[in-house]
Amino acid sequence: MSGTAGMDRRQLLRRTCLLGGSVALLALSPVRAAEDPEETAIRSLKPGEYVWHPERAPEGPVAIVVNLPEQRCFVYRDGVRIGVSTVSTGKEGHLTPTGVFTILAKDVDHHSSLYHEASMPYSERLTWSGVALHAGGLPGYPSSHGCVHLPLAFSKLLYGITSVGTPVIISDGHNAPQDVLDPGLVLPADVTASIAAGADQKVPDGSRGPACVVASGADRRLVVLRDGVEVLSGALTVKDPTQPLGNVVYVLRPQQDGKPPRWSAVSYEGNGARAGAAQDALARLMVEPAVNARLVALLTPGATMLVTDLPADSGTRSGPDLVILDQRGSV
Repeated sequence: MSGTAGMDRRQLLRRTCLLGGSVALLALSPVRAAEDPEETAIRSLKPGEYVWHPERAPEGPVAIVVNLPEQRCFVYRDGVRIGVSTVSTGKEGHLTPTGVFTILAKDVDHHSSLYHEASMPYSERLTWSGVALHAGGLPGYPSSHGCVHLPLAFSKLLYGITSVGTPVIISDGHNAPQDVLDPGLVLPADVTASIAAGADQKVPDGSRGPACVVASGADRRLVVLRDGVEVLSGALTVKDPTQPLGNVVYVLRPQQDGKPPRWSAVSYEGNGARAGAAQDALARLMVEPAVNARLVALLTPGATMLVTDLPADSGTRSGPDLVILDQRGSV
């Protein structure tokens, strides 16, 4: 549910990007040190260019953020940025939807069923209606029919580190991931033991993928999906309910160096909702103890949780598409 104001703002930013991308880039980027040569290089990338440093985080959960005004794709692994690329997203009339998606299917040599068998190398499907990440044209401005076009070499590299279930955030602006040290009220303090204890919990047949948790402030409801199947739901209590939660996506990082599993959070702007404060939003959520115990038992590294002020009831959820939140405000 983006609202007229949200859409007007997106269209204005797109026009700004067309007229002078650096204006939108500087306006919505995280605060950056002016003297940082890497940040300068990222801002200066020309169409088709990218940077790739997988050695910075050789393993761990992957999260992808496509920033529409910047026309950039940011790749994070284990909470560390390992790559940035230029992109081309949907043009006027075919806008790329904002929201939180998961990769539904992958195809090295995909051809479009909608656009005259057009080649879409290294395709990673985000919706069954046709939105995907794939190699494509990069003129330096939004030009696609809704997909996210990537440089061919970058799309191959990205394809090699993702899997079905990898979260993809398409936003009007985002902050770099941050570790959330306090597990919040949704998870117990001893989350390591709780996850280990629930590792053998049975889930419905055919639902073996990473858990996707949606916590909606509007509905006061927490829903857990696995491979598009709802496996858990329960009432959600929000402290200070008159204060917005904002949009935050959390990815559960594995235990490392003696540290327990912990959330890595990306706050993003989209659908007319602002970016949330990661630790604050998580600390304000509470569910019943019985629901909480079942929730923790479903969590494994790579699980995602979306906290949002927007509705997320079964009437608006997209089901097996696993579109957690799209431009229409559906989950």
